Amino acid sequence: MNKKLTIKIALEPLFILRELQNNGFEAYIVGGAVRDTIVDAEDNAHNLSASDYDFTTNAKPEEIQMVFPENFYENEFGTISVTKTHLQEQMGILIKKDDDDDGGGGNDVDNDDEAKKTKPKTSGTNFETSPVANNKTINLNEATKIHQSLMDSEEIKASVKQNNPKKTTDSKEEVFEITTFRSDGEYKNHRKPEDVVWGDTLESDLSRRDFTINAMAIKFSKEFLATIDFTKAKELMDVNSDNFEIVDLHGGMNDLKYQIIKTVGNPNKRFNEDALRLLRAIRFSVQLNMQIDDETYEAIIKNANLIEHISGERIRDEFLKMIKSDYPKEAIEILDKTGLLKTIIPELLEGKMIMQGGHHVSDVWTHSLNALAECPSKDPIIRLATLLHDIAKPRTLKIVDDKPTFYNHEIIGSRMAKNITKRLRLSGDEIERVFILVRYHMFHYQPENSDASIRRFMKKVGLENINDILDVREADRLGSGARKSSWRLEEMKQRMIEQLHQPFSVSDLEIDGNDLMKELDLKPGKIIGEILNDLFEKVLDNPELNSKEQLLENAKKFTPNS
Repeated sequence: MNKKLTIKIALEPLFILRELQNNGFEAYIVGGAVRDTIVDAEDNAHNLSASDYDFTTNAKPEEIQMVFPENFYENEFGTISVTKTHLQEQMGILIKKDDDDDGGGGNDVDNDDEAKKTKPKTSGTNFETSPVANNKTINLNEATKIHQSLMDSEEIKASVKQNNPKKTTDSKEEVFEITTFRSDGEYKNHRKPEDVVWGDTLESDLSRRDFTINAMAIKFSKEFLATIDFTKAKELMDVNSDNFEIVDLHGGMNDLKYQIIKTVGNPNKRFNEDALRLLRAIRFSVQLNMQIDDETYEAIIKNANLIEHISGERIRDEFLKMIKSDYPKEAIEILDKTGLLKTIIPELLEGKMIMQGGHHVSDVWTHSLNALAECPSKDPIIRLATLLHDIAKPRTLKIVDDKPTFYNHEIIGSRMAKNITKRLRLSGDEIERVFILVRYHMFHYQPENSDASIRRFMKKVGLENINDILDVREADRLGSGARKSSWRLEEMKQRMIEQLHQPFSVSDLEIDGNDLMKELDLKPGKIIGEILNDLFEKVLDNPELNSKEQLLENAKKFTPNS
Protein backbone atom coordinates (compact mmCIF):
# COMPACT_ATOMS: atom_id res chain seq x y z
CA MET A 1 0.00 0.00 0.00
CA ASN A 2 1.22 3.47 -0.86
CA LYS A 3 -0.58 5.39 1.85
CA LYS A 4 -0.92 4.89 5.57
CA LEU A 5 -4.23 3.41 6.68
CA THR A 6 -5.61 2.81 10.15
CA ILE A 7 -8.32 0.18 10.42
CA LYS A 8 -10.57 -0.95 13.26
CA ILE A 9 -10.60 -4.67 14.07
CA ALA A 10 -12.39 -6.56 16.83
CA LEU A 11 -10.33 -8.61 19.27
CA GLU A 12 -11.77 -12.01 18.35
CA PRO A 13 -10.59 -11.92 14.70
CA LEU A 14 -7.10 -10.93 15.82
CA PHE A 15 -7.07 -13.81 18.29
CA ILE A 16 -8.15 -16.29 15.59
CA LEU A 17 -5.36 -15.10 13.29
CA ARG A 18 -2.77 -15.26 16.08
CA GLU A 19 -3.69 -18.79 17.11
CA LEU A 20 -3.58 -20.09 13.56
CA GLN A 21 -0.25 -18.38 12.86
CA ASN A 22 1.23 -19.62 16.15
CA ASN A 23 0.35 -23.15 15.06
CA GLY A 24 2.28 -22.73 11.81
CA PHE A 25 -0.56 -21.86 9.42
CA GLU A 26 -1.26 -18.97 7.10
CA ALA A 27 -4.37 -17.05 8.12
CA TYR A 28 -6.25 -14.09 6.65
CA ILE A 29 -9.43 -12.09 7.11
CA VAL A 30 -11.17 -12.35 3.76
CA GLY A 31 -14.23 -11.21 1.81
CA GLY A 32 -16.79 -8.56 2.72
CA ALA A 33 -15.18 -7.76 6.08
CA VAL A 34 -12.05 -6.60 4.25
CA ARG A 35 -14.11 -4.41 1.94
CA ASP A 36 -16.09 -2.80 4.77
CA THR A 37 -13.00 -2.33 6.92
CA ILE A 38 -11.22 -0.47 4.13
CA VAL A 39 -14.24 1.67 3.24
CA ASP A 40 -14.75 2.57 6.89
CA ALA A 41 -11.08 3.50 7.30
CA GLU A 42 -11.09 5.73 4.23
CA ASP A 43 -14.53 7.29 4.67
CA ASN A 44 -16.04 7.17 8.15
CA ALA A 45 -19.29 8.54 6.76
CA HIS A 46 -20.12 5.08 5.42
CA ASN A 47 -20.12 3.64 8.95
CA LEU A 48 -19.50 0.15 7.60
CA SER A 49 -17.19 -1.05 10.34
CA ALA A 50 -17.00 -4.79 9.77
CA SER A 51 -18.89 -7.07 12.13
CA ASP A 52 -19.22 -10.15 9.93
CA TYR A 53 -15.72 -11.60 9.81
CA ASP A 54 -14.71 -14.59 7.68
CA PHE A 55 -11.30 -16.22 7.58
CA THR A 56 -9.31 -18.35 5.17
CA THR A 57 -6.31 -20.50 5.99
CA ASN A 58 -4.17 -23.31 4.62
CA ALA A 59 -5.04 -25.34 7.75
CA LYS A 60 -7.29 -28.29 6.95
CA PRO A 61 -10.63 -28.55 8.81
CA GLU A 62 -9.34 -31.09 11.30
CA GLU A 63 -6.31 -28.88 12.00
CA ILE A 64 -8.53 -25.85 12.59
CA GLN A 65 -10.54 -27.94 15.04
CA MET A 66 -7.41 -28.74 16.99
CA VAL A 67 -6.59 -25.02 17.30
CA PHE A 68 -10.17 -24.18 18.35
CA PRO A 69 -11.51 -27.25 20.19
CA GLU A 70 -14.98 -25.75 20.80
CA ASN A 71 -16.34 -25.59 17.25
CA PHE A 72 -19.06 -26.58 14.79
CA TYR A 73 -18.36 -28.37 11.50
CA GLU A 74 -21.56 -29.10 9.60
CA ASN A 75 -20.89 -28.49 5.90
CA GLU A 76 -18.96 -29.79 2.92
CA PHE A 77 -17.03 -26.59 2.25
CA GLY A 78 -14.38 -26.92 4.93
CA THR A 79 -15.89 -24.21 7.15
CA ILE A 80 -15.34 -24.41 10.89
CA SER A 81 -17.57 -22.14 13.02
CA VAL A 82 -16.49 -20.83 16.41
CA THR A 83 -18.77 -18.83 18.69
CA LYS A 84 -17.76 -15.56 20.28
CA THR A 85 -18.30 -16.96 23.76
CA HIS A 86 -16.00 -19.92 23.16
CA LEU A 87 -13.36 -17.64 21.69
CA GLN A 88 -13.54 -15.33 24.68
CA GLU A 89 -13.19 -18.28 27.03
CA GLN A 90 -10.12 -19.39 25.09
CA MET A 91 -8.78 -15.82 25.21
CA GLY A 92 -9.25 -15.77 28.98
CA ILE A 93 -11.46 -12.68 29.05
CA LEU A 94 -14.57 -14.43 30.36
CA ILE A 95 -14.02 -14.72 34.10
CA LYS A 96 -15.76 -17.78 35.54
CA LYS A 97 -17.58 -17.52 38.89
CA ASP A 98 -15.16 -18.16 41.74
CA ASP A 99 -16.01 -21.18 43.89
CA ASP A 100 -15.30 -19.08 46.99
CA ASP A 101 -17.65 -16.33 45.83
CA ASP A 102 -20.51 -15.66 48.21
CA GLY A 103 -23.01 -15.50 45.37
CA GLY A 104 -22.28 -12.05 44.00
CA GLY A 105 -21.41 -13.44 40.55
CA GLY A 106 -18.44 -12.95 38.26
CA ASN A 107 -17.37 -10.20 35.89
CA ASP A 108 -18.93 -11.48 32.68
CA VAL A 109 -18.14 -9.40 29.62
CA ASP A 110 -21.16 -7.77 27.98
CA ASN A 111 -22.10 -9.59 24.79
CA ASP A 112 -24.79 -7.49 23.17
CA ASP A 113 -23.19 -7.06 19.75
CA GLU A 114 -25.48 -7.22 16.74
CA ALA A 115 -26.03 -10.89 15.90
CA LYS A 116 -23.93 -12.14 13.02
CA LYS A 117 -25.59 -14.01 10.15
CA THR A 118 -28.94 -13.82 11.91
CA LYS A 119 -31.97 -11.73 11.25
CA PRO A 120 -31.96 -8.61 13.50
CA LYS A 121 -34.89 -7.88 15.70
CA THR A 122 -37.21 -5.08 14.70
CA SER A 123 -36.71 -2.21 17.09
CA GLY A 124 -39.50 -0.18 18.58
CA THR A 125 -41.24 0.94 21.74
CA ASN A 126 -42.36 -1.90 23.98
CA PHE A 127 -45.63 -1.21 25.80
CA GLU A 128 -45.97 -3.46 28.83
CA THR A 129 -49.11 -2.02 30.42
CA SER A 130 -50.89 1.29 30.35
CA PRO A 131 -53.14 2.64 33.12
CA VAL A 132 -56.66 3.81 32.30
CA ALA A 133 -59.21 5.88 34.15
CA ASN A 134 -61.23 2.92 35.51
CA ASN A 135 -58.03 1.35 36.97
CA LYS A 136 -58.28 -1.46 34.43
CA THR A 137 -54.84 -2.37 33.10
CA ILE A 138 -54.97 -2.91 29.32
CA ASN A 139 -52.34 -5.33 28.07
CA LEU A 140 -50.59 -3.70 25.13
CA ASN A 141 -47.76 -6.21 24.77
CA GLU A 142 -48.59 -6.53 21.08
CA ALA A 143 -48.08 -2.81 20.55
CA THR A 144 -44.36 -3.25 19.94
CA LYS A 145 -44.27 -0.23 17.66
CA ILE A 146 -46.36 2.92 17.85
CA HIS A 147 -45.80 5.56 15.17
CA GLN A 148 -43.66 8.48 16.28
CA SER A 149 -46.54 10.82 15.61
CA LEU A 150 -48.58 8.89 18.17
CA MET A 151 -45.89 9.44 20.79
CA ASP A 152 -46.66 13.14 21.08
CA SER A 153 -49.19 12.41 23.81
CA GLU A 154 -47.69 13.23 27.22
CA GLU A 155 -49.82 10.46 28.71
CA ILE A 156 -48.27 7.87 26.38
CA LYS A 157 -44.76 9.20 26.99
CA ALA A 158 -45.27 8.95 30.76
CA SER A 159 -46.61 5.43 30.40
CA VAL A 160 -43.64 4.37 28.31
CA LYS A 161 -41.18 5.86 30.77
CA GLN A 162 -42.89 4.23 33.74
CA ASN A 163 -43.40 0.79 32.27
CA ASN A 164 -40.33 0.33 30.08
CA PRO A 165 -36.99 0.40 31.86
CA LYS A 166 -34.06 -0.05 29.50
CA LYS A 167 -33.57 -3.69 28.60
CA THR A 168 -30.58 -5.52 27.24
CA THR A 169 -31.08 -6.99 23.78
CA ASP A 170 -31.10 -10.77 23.85
CA SER A 171 -29.17 -11.35 20.65
CA LYS A 172 -28.16 -14.68 19.23
CA GLU A 173 -24.62 -15.93 19.57
CA GLU A 174 -22.09 -14.35 17.23
CA VAL A 175 -20.24 -16.85 15.06
CA PHE A 176 -16.90 -16.64 13.23
CA GLU A 177 -16.34 -18.85 10.18
CA ILE A 178 -12.91 -20.21 9.29
CA THR A 179 -12.55 -21.91 5.90
CA THR A 180 -9.68 -23.83 4.38
CA PHE A 181 -8.19 -22.48 1.13
CA ARG A 182 -10.18 -24.05 -1.64
CA SER A 183 -10.83 -24.11 -5.35
CA ASP A 184 -14.26 -24.99 -6.66
CA GLY A 185 -15.01 -27.91 -8.94
CA GLU A 186 -17.41 -27.78 -11.87
CA TYR A 187 -20.73 -25.97 -11.40
CA LYS A 188 -23.71 -27.83 -12.85
CA ASN A 189 -26.76 -26.27 -11.22
CA HIS A 190 -25.80 -22.55 -11.44
CA ARG A 191 -25.60 -22.38 -7.65
CA LYS A 192 -23.02 -24.66 -6.00
CA PRO A 193 -19.91 -26.46 -7.18
CA GLU A 194 -20.21 -30.21 -7.61
CA ASP A 195 -17.15 -30.69 -5.45
CA VAL A 196 -14.65 -28.66 -3.46
CA VAL A 197 -10.88 -29.15 -3.61
CA TRP A 198 -8.65 -27.87 -0.83
CA GLY A 199 -6.31 -25.23 -2.24
CA ASP A 200 -2.65 -24.72 -1.47
CA THR A 201 -2.52 -20.96 -1.88
CA LEU A 202 -4.42 -17.83 -1.02
CA GLU A 203 -4.27 -16.89 -4.69
CA SER A 204 -6.38 -19.88 -5.73
CA ASP A 205 -8.90 -19.10 -3.00
CA LEU A 206 -9.32 -15.44 -3.98
CA SER A 207 -9.62 -16.22 -7.69
CA ARG A 208 -12.87 -18.18 -7.15
CA ARG A 209 -14.70 -15.27 -5.46
CA ASP A 210 -17.49 -13.23 -7.02
CA PHE A 211 -16.45 -9.57 -7.21
CA THR A 212 -13.11 -7.81 -7.01
CA ILE A 213 -14.13 -5.79 -3.96
CA ASN A 214 -14.84 -9.09 -2.16
CA ALA A 215 -11.65 -10.80 -3.34
CA MET A 216 -9.17 -9.15 -0.99
CA ALA A 217 -7.57 -10.41 2.18
CA ILE A 218 -5.85 -8.87 5.21
CA LYS A 219 -2.82 -10.45 6.85
CA PHE A 220 -1.53 -9.16 10.19
CA SER A 221 2.13 -9.46 11.14
CA LYS A 222 2.98 -12.19 13.60
CA GLU A 223 5.05 -9.72 15.62
CA PHE A 224 2.10 -7.35 16.04
CA LEU A 225 -0.30 -10.13 17.07
CA ALA A 226 2.21 -11.30 19.68
CA THR A 227 2.08 -7.91 21.41
CA ILE A 228 -1.66 -7.98 22.11
CA ASP A 229 -2.79 -8.71 25.67
CA PHE A 230 -6.29 -9.98 24.93
CA THR A 231 -7.31 -9.77 28.60
CA LYS A 232 -6.71 -6.01 28.69
CA ALA A 233 -7.10 -4.72 25.12
CA LYS A 234 -10.09 -2.71 23.94
CA GLU A 235 -12.84 -4.64 22.22
CA LEU A 236 -12.18 -2.73 18.98
CA MET A 237 -8.51 -2.02 18.16
CA ASP A 238 -7.02 0.62 15.89
CA VAL A 239 -4.31 -0.98 13.77
CA ASN A 240 -2.11 1.04 11.40
CA SER A 241 -0.82 -0.27 8.08
CA ASP A 242 2.67 -0.93 9.47
CA ASN A 243 1.14 -4.00 11.12
CA PHE A 244 -0.94 -5.49 8.33
CA GLU A 245 -0.89 -6.16 4.60
CA ILE A 246 -3.82 -6.04 2.17
CA VAL A 247 -3.59 -8.79 -0.43
CA ASP A 248 -5.28 -7.50 -3.58
CA LEU A 249 -4.73 -9.64 -6.66
CA HIS A 250 -7.74 -8.53 -8.73
CA GLY A 251 -7.83 -4.75 -8.44
CA GLY A 252 -10.33 -4.58 -5.62
CA MET A 253 -8.75 -1.51 -4.01
CA ASN A 254 -8.90 0.40 -7.29
CA ASP A 255 -12.53 -0.62 -7.84
CA LEU A 256 -13.37 0.49 -4.31
CA LYS A 257 -11.70 3.83 -5.00
CA TYR A 258 -13.66 4.39 -8.19
CA GLN A 259 -16.82 2.74 -6.81
CA ILE A 260 -17.12 -0.02 -9.39
CA ILE A 261 -18.73 -3.46 -9.06
CA LYS A 262 -16.79 -5.88 -11.27
CA THR A 263 -16.56 -9.66 -11.30
CA VAL A 264 -13.34 -11.54 -10.71
CA GLY A 265 -12.48 -12.71 -14.20
CA ASN A 266 -15.03 -13.37 -16.94
CA PRO A 267 -18.48 -12.20 -15.76
CA ASN A 268 -20.38 -14.70 -17.93
CA LYS A 269 -18.41 -17.53 -16.32
CA ARG A 270 -19.00 -16.14 -12.84
CA PHE A 271 -22.77 -15.78 -13.31
CA ASN A 272 -23.07 -19.22 -14.88
CA GLU A 273 -21.28 -20.69 -11.88
CA ASP A 274 -23.63 -19.07 -9.38
CA ALA A 275 -26.70 -17.22 -10.66
CA LEU A 276 -27.28 -15.64 -7.25
CA ARG A 277 -24.37 -13.35 -8.15
CA LEU A 278 -26.71 -11.62 -10.60
CA LEU A 279 -28.64 -10.27 -7.62
CA ARG A 280 -25.59 -9.78 -5.43
CA ALA A 281 -24.09 -7.39 -8.00
CA ILE A 282 -27.18 -5.20 -7.84
CA ARG A 283 -27.43 -5.48 -4.08
CA PHE A 284 -23.82 -4.34 -3.58
CA SER A 285 -24.40 -1.53 -6.06
CA VAL A 286 -27.27 -0.01 -4.05
CA GLN A 287 -25.86 -0.87 -0.63
CA LEU A 288 -22.47 0.71 -1.34
CA ASN A 289 -23.64 3.32 -3.86
CA MET A 290 -21.36 1.90 -6.55
CA GLN A 291 -21.68 1.54 -10.32
CA ILE A 292 -21.78 -1.86 -12.02
CA ASP A 293 -19.10 -1.87 -14.71
CA ASP A 294 -20.26 -2.16 -18.32
CA GLU A 295 -19.02 -5.70 -19.02
CA THR A 296 -20.51 -7.02 -15.79
CA TYR A 297 -23.80 -5.21 -16.44
CA GLU A 298 -24.10 -6.63 -19.96
CA ALA A 299 -23.41 -10.10 -18.57
CA ILE A 300 -26.24 -9.68 -16.05
CA ILE A 301 -28.64 -8.92 -18.90
CA LYS A 302 -27.33 -11.84 -20.95
CA ASN A 303 -27.67 -14.32 -18.10
CA ALA A 304 -30.80 -12.97 -16.37
CA ASN A 305 -32.78 -16.12 -17.19
CA LEU A 306 -30.44 -18.12 -14.92
CA ILE A 307 -32.15 -16.60 -11.88
CA GLU A 308 -34.88 -19.21 -12.38
CA HIS A 309 -32.43 -21.76 -10.94
CA ILE A 310 -32.25 -19.90 -7.61
CA SER A 311 -34.56 -20.70 -4.72
CA GLY A 312 -37.14 -18.24 -3.43
CA GLU A 313 -35.31 -18.06 -0.09
CA ARG A 314 -32.06 -16.94 -1.74
CA ILE A 315 -33.85 -14.40 -3.93
CA ARG A 316 -35.77 -13.11 -0.91
CA ASP A 317 -32.63 -12.47 1.12
CA GLU A 318 -30.97 -10.44 -1.62
CA PHE A 319 -34.15 -8.60 -2.58
CA LEU A 320 -34.94 -7.50 0.98
CA LYS A 321 -31.38 -6.24 1.42
CA MET A 322 -31.79 -4.19 -1.77
CA ILE A 323 -34.99 -2.46 -0.69
CA LYS A 324 -33.59 -1.92 2.81
CA SER A 325 -30.70 0.09 1.32
CA ASP A 326 -30.60 3.85 0.82
CA TYR A 327 -31.45 3.35 -2.86
CA PRO A 328 -34.43 0.96 -3.01
CA LYS A 329 -36.02 2.64 -6.02
CA GLU A 330 -32.82 2.37 -8.01
CA ALA A 331 -32.59 -1.32 -7.11
CA ILE A 332 -36.01 -2.00 -8.66
CA GLU A 333 -35.09 0.04 -11.74
CA ILE A 334 -31.90 -1.98 -12.26
CA LEU A 335 -33.78 -5.25 -11.75
CA ASP A 336 -36.20 -4.10 -14.42
CA LYS A 337 -33.57 -2.93 -16.92
CA THR A 338 -31.56 -6.14 -16.58
CA GLY A 339 -34.61 -8.37 -17.03
CA LEU A 340 -34.48 -9.89 -13.55
CA LEU A 341 -37.68 -8.30 -12.25
CA LYS A 342 -39.87 -10.21 -14.71
CA THR A 343 -38.88 -13.38 -12.86
CA ILE A 344 -38.95 -12.02 -9.31
CA ILE A 345 -42.08 -9.81 -9.25
CA PRO A 346 -43.48 -9.64 -12.78
CA GLU A 347 -46.75 -8.19 -11.44
CA LEU A 348 -45.01 -4.86 -10.86
CA LEU A 349 -44.39 -4.46 -14.58
CA GLU A 350 -48.13 -4.40 -15.24
CA GLY A 351 -48.21 -0.90 -13.71
CA LYS A 352 -46.26 0.67 -16.55
CA MET A 353 -48.32 3.17 -18.56
CA ILE A 354 -51.35 2.71 -16.27
CA MET A 355 -52.26 6.35 -15.60
CA GLN A 356 -54.23 7.11 -12.45
CA GLY A 357 -55.76 10.57 -12.53
CA GLY A 358 -56.84 12.55 -9.49
CA HIS A 359 -53.92 13.82 -7.40
CA HIS A 360 -51.58 11.30 -9.04
CA VAL A 361 -49.20 12.69 -11.63
CA SER A 362 -47.59 9.45 -12.82
CA ASP A 363 -48.41 5.91 -13.85
CA VAL A 364 -48.80 3.10 -11.29
CA TRP A 365 -45.26 1.81 -11.88
CA THR A 366 -43.61 5.18 -11.27
CA HIS A 367 -45.83 5.93 -8.28
CA SER A 368 -45.01 2.59 -6.66
CA LEU A 369 -41.27 3.20 -7.04
CA ASN A 370 -41.54 6.79 -5.81
CA ALA A 371 -43.52 5.62 -2.77
CA LEU A 372 -40.85 3.03 -2.04
CA ALA A 373 -38.18 5.74 -2.20
CA GLU A 374 -40.19 7.91 0.23
CA CYS A 375 -40.95 5.18 2.78
CA PRO A 376 -39.76 6.51 6.17
CA SER A 377 -39.21 3.04 7.60
CA LYS A 378 -36.03 1.01 7.08
CA ASP A 379 -37.94 -2.20 7.76
CA PRO A 380 -37.81 -4.14 4.46
CA ILE A 381 -41.21 -5.73 5.13
CA ILE A 382 -42.87 -2.30 5.37
CA ARG A 383 -40.97 -1.21 2.27
CA LEU A 384 -42.14 -4.31 0.42
CA ALA A 385 -45.74 -3.56 1.40
CA THR A 386 -45.24 0.00 0.17
CA LEU A 387 -43.91 -1.26 -3.15
CA LEU A 388 -46.90 -3.60 -3.52
CA HIS A 389 -49.65 -1.35 -2.14
CA ASP A 390 -51.10 -0.61 -5.61
CA ILE A 391 -50.12 -3.91 -7.23
CA ALA A 392 -53.72 -4.66 -8.30
CA LYS A 393 -54.50 -1.33 -9.92
CA PRO A 394 -53.75 -2.57 -13.46
CA ARG A 395 -56.12 -5.53 -12.96
CA THR A 396 -58.94 -3.40 -11.51
CA LEU A 397 -58.73 -0.54 -14.01
CA LYS A 398 -62.06 0.62 -15.40
CA ILE A 399 -62.83 3.85 -17.22
CA VAL A 400 -65.90 5.58 -15.78
CA ASP A 401 -66.95 8.93 -17.24
CA ASP A 402 -63.61 9.10 -19.04
CA LYS A 403 -61.74 8.74 -15.74
CA PRO A 404 -59.71 5.74 -14.51
CA THR A 405 -61.07 3.92 -11.46
CA PHE A 406 -59.55 1.10 -9.42
CA TYR A 407 -62.37 -0.11 -7.20
CA ASN A 408 -61.37 -2.74 -4.63
CA HIS A 409 -57.73 -2.67 -5.74
CA GLU A 410 -56.68 -2.89 -2.10
CA ILE A 411 -58.68 -6.11 -1.61
CA ILE A 412 -57.41 -7.83 -4.75
CA GLY A 413 -53.96 -6.34 -4.16
CA SER A 414 -53.70 -7.87 -0.69
CA ARG A 415 -54.32 -11.31 -2.21
CA MET A 416 -51.75 -10.67 -4.94
CA ALA A 417 -49.28 -9.48 -2.30
CA LYS A 418 -49.84 -12.66 -0.31
CA ASN A 419 -49.02 -14.77 -3.39
CA ILE A 420 -45.89 -12.73 -4.08
CA THR A 421 -44.66 -12.98 -0.48
CA LYS A 422 -45.29 -16.72 -0.47
CA ARG A 423 -43.27 -17.01 -3.66
CA LEU A 424 -40.47 -15.12 -1.92
CA ARG A 425 -40.69 -17.56 1.00
CA LEU A 426 -41.36 -14.95 3.65
CA SER A 427 -42.38 -16.19 7.07
CA GLY A 428 -46.04 -16.56 7.98
CA ASP A 429 -45.93 -13.47 10.20
CA GLU A 430 -44.24 -11.41 7.47
CA ILE A 431 -46.77 -12.55 4.87
CA GLU A 432 -49.61 -11.51 7.19
CA ARG A 433 -48.03 -8.10 7.84
CA VAL A 434 -47.72 -7.34 4.13
CA PHE A 435 -51.29 -8.57 3.56
CA ILE A 436 -52.68 -6.27 6.27
CA LEU A 437 -50.71 -3.23 5.14
CA VAL A 438 -51.80 -3.60 1.52
CA ARG A 439 -55.38 -4.51 2.44
CA TYR A 440 -55.98 -1.47 4.67
CA HIS A 441 -53.71 1.17 3.15
CA MET A 442 -56.78 2.95 1.70
CA PHE A 443 -58.21 3.81 5.13
CA HIS A 444 -60.31 6.98 5.16
CA TYR A 445 -61.20 9.36 7.95
CA GLN A 446 -63.92 11.94 8.41
CA PRO A 447 -64.44 14.05 11.56
CA GLU A 448 -67.87 12.48 12.01
CA ASN A 449 -66.32 9.01 12.41
CA SER A 450 -67.34 7.58 15.76
CA ASP A 451 -64.86 6.54 18.43
CA ALA A 452 -66.06 2.99 17.89
CA SER A 453 -65.09 3.14 14.21
CA ILE A 454 -61.62 4.37 15.19
CA ARG A 455 -61.25 1.48 17.62
CA ARG A 456 -62.49 -1.01 15.02
CA PHE A 457 -59.93 0.25 12.53
CA MET A 458 -57.14 -0.06 15.10
CA LYS A 459 -58.27 -3.56 16.04
CA LYS A 460 -58.57 -4.59 12.39
CA VAL A 461 -55.08 -3.35 11.54
CA GLY A 462 -53.62 -4.44 14.87
CA LEU A 463 -51.92 -2.19 17.39
CA GLU A 464 -48.60 -3.72 16.38
CA ASN A 465 -49.15 -2.50 12.80
CA ILE A 466 -50.28 1.08 13.44
CA ASN A 467 -46.79 2.48 12.99
CA ASP A 468 -46.35 0.47 9.81
CA ILE A 469 -49.58 1.48 8.11
CA LEU A 470 -48.93 5.14 8.88
CA ASP A 471 -45.50 4.75 7.26
CA VAL A 472 -47.14 3.22 4.18
CA ARG A 473 -49.67 6.08 4.06
CA GLU A 474 -46.91 8.69 4.33
CA ALA A 475 -44.94 6.99 1.54
CA ASP A 476 -48.07 6.71 -0.59
CA ARG A 477 -48.82 10.42 -0.25
CA LEU A 478 -45.26 11.57 -0.91
CA GLY A 479 -44.93 9.12 -3.80
CA SER A 480 -47.93 10.71 -5.48
CA GLY A 481 -46.63 14.26 -5.08
CA ALA A 482 -48.80 15.21 -2.09
CA ARG A 483 -47.68 16.45 1.32
CA LYS A 484 -46.78 13.71 3.75
CA SER A 485 -49.81 14.41 5.92
CA SER A 486 -53.13 16.25 6.01
CA TRP A 487 -55.34 17.75 8.68
CA ARG A 488 -57.61 14.71 8.48
CA LEU A 489 -54.74 12.31 9.04
CA GLU A 490 -53.38 14.36 11.92
CA GLU A 491 -56.81 14.48 13.54
CA MET A 492 -57.16 10.72 13.11
CA LYS A 493 -53.79 10.17 14.80
CA GLN A 494 -54.91 12.25 17.76
CA ARG A 495 -58.14 10.29 18.04
CA MET A 496 -56.18 7.04 17.94
CA ILE A 497 -54.07 8.30 20.83
CA GLU A 498 -57.27 8.89 22.78
CA GLN A 499 -58.41 5.31 22.11
CA LEU A 500 -55.14 3.54 22.90
CA HIS A 501 -56.27 2.68 26.42
CA GLN A 502 -59.56 1.10 25.46
CA PRO A 503 -60.13 -2.67 25.22
CA PHE A 504 -58.77 -4.18 22.01
CA SER A 505 -59.17 -7.89 22.68
CA VAL A 506 -61.31 -10.36 24.63
CA SER A 507 -58.58 -10.57 27.26
CA ASP A 508 -59.23 -6.90 28.09
CA LEU A 509 -62.76 -7.66 29.32
CA GLU A 510 -63.45 -7.37 33.04
CA ILE A 511 -64.63 -10.97 33.09
CA ASP A 512 -63.32 -14.23 31.68
CA GLY A 513 -64.58 -17.73 30.99
CA ASN A 514 -64.36 -18.74 34.63
CA ASP A 515 -66.67 -15.89 35.60
CA LEU A 516 -69.21 -16.99 32.99
CA MET A 517 -69.16 -20.62 34.12
CA LYS A 518 -69.49 -19.65 37.78
CA GLU A 519 -72.16 -16.95 37.47
CA LEU A 520 -74.24 -18.55 34.68
CA ASP A 521 -73.74 -22.16 35.71
CA LEU A 522 -72.20 -23.07 32.33
CA LYS A 523 -69.90 -25.94 31.47
CA PRO A 524 -66.67 -25.53 29.47
CA GLY A 525 -67.33 -25.49 25.74
CA LYS A 526 -67.58 -23.47 22.55
CA ILE A 527 -70.37 -21.33 23.94
CA ILE A 528 -68.00 -19.67 26.42
CA GLY A 529 -65.90 -18.27 23.58
CA GLU A 530 -69.00 -17.23 21.65
CA ILE A 531 -70.35 -15.27 24.61
CA LEU A 532 -67.02 -13.56 25.26
CA ASN A 533 -66.69 -12.56 21.60
CA ASP A 534 -70.23 -11.19 21.59
CA LEU A 535 -69.52 -9.19 24.75
CA PHE A 536 -66.30 -7.86 23.28
CA GLU A 537 -68.11 -6.62 20.16
CA LYS A 538 -70.49 -4.72 22.42
CA VAL A 539 -67.64 -3.26 24.46
CA LEU A 540 -65.82 -2.26 21.28
CA ASP A 541 -68.84 -0.10 20.42
CA ASN A 542 -69.37 1.06 23.98
CA PRO A 543 -66.37 0.78 26.37
CA GLU A 544 -68.57 1.85 29.30
CA LEU A 545 -70.10 -1.63 29.23
CA ASN A 546 -66.78 -3.11 30.34
CA SER A 547 -67.74 -3.71 33.97
CA LYS A 548 -68.31 -7.08 35.58
CA GLU A 549 -71.92 -6.36 36.44
CA GLN A 550 -72.92 -5.12 32.99
CA LEU A 551 -70.99 -7.83 31.16
CA LEU A 552 -72.68 -10.60 33.17
CA GLU A 553 -76.05 -8.98 32.62
CA ASN A 554 -75.46 -8.87 28.87
CA ALA A 555 -74.15 -12.42 28.94
CA LYS A 556 -77.52 -13.60 30.27
CA LYS A 557 -79.15 -12.13 27.16
CA PHE A 558 -76.80 -13.91 24.75
CA THR A 559 -78.55 -15.70 21.90
CA PRO A 560 -76.51 -18.11 19.74
CA ASN A 561 -76.56 -17.40 15.98
CA SER A 562 -77.25 -21.02 15.09
